[in-house]
Amino acid sequence: MKLLEGKTAIITGAARGIGKAVAIRFAQEGCNIAFTDLAIDEIFMATEEEIAAYGVKVKGYASNAALFEDTHNVVNQILNDFNRVDILVNNAGITRDSLVVRMSEQQWDAVININLKSAFNFIHALIPAMMKQRNGNIINMSSIVGVHGNAGQANYSASKAGMIGLTKSVARELGSRGIRANAIAPGFIITEMTHKISDEKRAEWEMQIPMKRGGTPEDVSNTALFLASDLSSYVTGQVIQVDGGLNT
Repeated sequence: MKLLEGKTAIITGAARGIGKAVAIRFAQEGCNIAFTDLAIDEIFMATEEEIAAYGVKVKGYASNAALFEDTHNVVNQILNDFNRVDILVNNAGITRDSLVVRMSEQQWDAVININLKSAFNFIHALIPAMMKQRNGNIINMSSIVGVHGNAGQANYSASKAGMIGLTKSVARELGSRGIRANAIAPGFIITEMTHKISDEKRAEWEMQIPMKRGGTPEDVSNTALFLASDLSSYVTGQVIQVDGGLNT
């Protein structure tokens, strides 16, 4: 029996990177996948095909997760298409790095809206259905910089710290309704986003990591699988750091 056999997950920002890795890992364990990203493009379509190869139902949706009304509309569409949703992974995120003194209001608002408000939007839209079925599982993608901060990333750090507070509050509010909420705080994970970092900076980061390597999207997706499955049935309100010991 596969760990997520017959379940359905919504994964936001899943056309690439960590979100895609989570979608594929869930599909390998029998989970039907509804994933969202900002626009339908070649990468989006290729991800949909790759997930479908595991024999599960999959459908991608173009959605701006930062918009409250758009999110409610896409969640209603997903519920109509899949009948129910068991798991929500709030993964959509961007960076707009800058020192606070130079950061524009637009840079601040864009990161907070896409990284943090989007999670509220999806949780708000999906909670009534999860409460009705008295079962649900919410996984919010935070970051270790949401735990300890990072120079040049005040907006990103604030959004990811907000994800932790949101996770713990939702866990307290909805635990009695059979709904769990946990967060994952990845460290230095090698993705398209981190490829922009110079080799020198990457080597500097890796020297600070006790395991002496960057993580992979699969390192994060395996943790997400644990939290999404019944293996973690008594785990809620927690933040699991997947960082190779960087924030030990």
